[in-house]
Amino acid sequence: MVYDKKALQVFLDKQGKLFDEPVADSLEEADEFLDDCCAVIEKSKKDALSYMKDNLDCEGMSDAEILDSAEVFDLGDGRYLIVEG
Repeated sequence: MVYDKKALQVFLDKQGKLFDEPVADSLEEADEFLDDCCAVIEKSKKDALSYMKDNLDCEGMSDAEILDSAEVFDLGDGRYLIVEG
């Protein structure tokens, strides 16, 4: 998958919500890391929720709790980056 600069920057800035220590220090390292862990970008809140419910254990969680989970990064433009750490 190709990750745009916005997605990479959001991941760099907020990676601490998913990982105890930084896993990337540059856009290039972020791109490599996201590619290695097969992170996905969903184009809408609905698609992000669907992906999470289909691929991760979200039973009993509200939609808001799912979108606030550590694996989900709101890109601020309607898209969501999902990183399975």
